[in-house]
Amino acid sequence: MPLFDLPGLAGALPAAWQSHVLGQVGPARVKLLRMDALAYGEETHDYNEALLVMTGQMLLDVAGAAVTVEAGSMYLVEAGTPHAVLAGSHGSLVIVDL
Repeated sequence: MPLFDLPGLAGALPAAWQSHVLGQVGPARVKLLRMDALAYGEETHDYNEALLVMTGQMLLDVAGAAVTVEAGSMYLVEAGTPHAVLAGSHGSLVIVDL
């Protein structure tokens, strides 16, 4: 199993908000992305999504409620829940699609 320098890899990604698949554990996909200060539009999935902020912070709108996810914290978005990233988010993010 490889060792990943997550902040280093995220910083080297060519564009913000474009995830890079690191691998798969069972049915779960593990992805990495770099956030920038721009907002990312609302989306809804038919699967649960774990959002783990590695560095920086992510500002979310989850079904109309504001949620701040700090570095070292994780937010679990339940399947079918609309969510969007608000302007001002920054850093690196690991996403696990469950």
